Amino acid sequence: MRMKRGFAVIAGAVVLGVALQGCSSGGDSSSGAGAVDGKGKTITVYTGVNTTYPQLQREFEKQVGDDFTKQTGATVVWQHGATANDTLTKIQTSAVSGQGPDVFDLGTTFTPTAYATGAFVTLDDADWKLVGGKDKFVPATLGISGPSDSKQIGVPYQSRPFVLAYNTKLFQDAGLTQPADTWDGLIAQAKKLTDPSKGVYGMAIDYKDALDPWKYVWTFATQLGNPFIKGAKAHLDDATVVSAYESYFGLLTDDHVTDPASVGWTAPQALAAFASGKAAILPMTTSNATPTLDKSAVKGDYKYAVMPTVPPGHSSLPSKGVGAASILSGDNLAVADFSPNKSLAFEFVNYLTSDKIQAEQYQDFGNLPVTKSAAAKLESNAPALAPVLAAGKKSYSTPFSGAWGDAQVGLLNVVTQSIPDLADGSVSETKIKSLLADAQDKVTKSLAQAPQSK
Repeated sequence: MRMKRGFAVIAGAVVLGVALQGCSSGGDSSSGAGAVDGKGKTITVYTGVNTTYPQLQREFEKQVGDDFTKQTGATVVWQHGATANDTLTKIQTSAVSGQGPDVFDLGTTFTPTAYATGAFVTLDDADWKLVGGKDKFVPATLGISGPSDSKQIGVPYQSRPFVLAYNTKLFQDAGLTQPADTWDGLIAQAKKLTDPSKGVYGMAIDYKDALDPWKYVWTFATQLGNPFIKGAKAHLDDATVVSAYESYFGLLTDDHVTDPASVGWTAPQALAAFASGKAAILPMTTSNATPTLDKSAVKGDYKYAVMPTVPPGHSSLPSKGVGAASILSGDNLAVADFSPNKSLAFEFVNYLTSDKIQAEQYQDFGNLPVTKSAAAKLESNAPALAPVLAAGKKSYSTPFSGAWGDAQVGLLNVVTQSIPDLADGSVSETKIKSLLADAQDKVTKSLAQAPQSK
């Protein structure tokens, strides 16, 4: 779920990756038992750049690497990607060549793309045992590990349901008690909370972010009843998606509830605006924001809430709509089938999903634990996270399709290509439709070559 920008066609990798599946499982067995001796060995781990806490990420990775070296004797080398294009390219080139990182830390929405290549270990009972057993994990976090319970490549690593944060003091001053449960209601509240003369706006939106914009569009269109991909057919050029973009852009151009500067904002800048008291509502955030907010001007004056599940323009959920509060969001760990060190790779996955590391992930970055024991401890000690946990229960997965990587890249590209128009005050329906037609064409071609859908 983390990296969502760029262009790549995964279909070629899918076809070639499937061919690799039967011949790329050489190296040590992934079903051994006992301690793993990693002396003289190196495992490479691919992960995304944490743009909110880059220094903390570097410190965390060094500590994890050092600890794992003490535990096994192995050296850990990290590789990083900054965008969706980086992730898609890394998956493609690794699948085609049969070479690359041993472990991939993938946002959940990229798990279907990775699965479609056939280049990652499909986990059997012995593999799950190596990471502590499937029962170790919160069941909901397994929801996008694979297309079925018996065909999974993703071991849950981090959970990040999307919620909104709101400034309780600004709400109280405006005579409001809590955020509305419809988008129209929330926008009305945001208008009431907007006071440009004081530099305060109702919402903080990050239109130029490499991760978030497509999620708004997915949320609105899903709530309107659009599956985006169903079977072998894509629905990116559907009227519900056009409407979703108009609502998303309209927060700035029509409703005027977000700072005009937000056209150039990324997620850290939107978070900073909320943290400084310059925005009353921060939508599409996660518990990752907690470390920043608890050291900011709004400490003690903010709460989380479940985002509205009724789309813009409606007072109740449409008959075919899905009441999605969030995408099923977080990270999965996948072991490359071509890795010559699979036993060591699974040992590393087991280490990252230990209660110790899971607790540190929350303390440092705000990622919710994925193991039952660590999650239970956090839930009992952090009642303020109740809305985040509730959002997790109202989360829905994006389509499990090898073409979804192309779909989310296409959805984001519509925003990227519309930034100049947005800065000028409006994005025409004609332009939205034209960009969506291009995205529809790319996804349709991907589906024709590898219809891996759920």
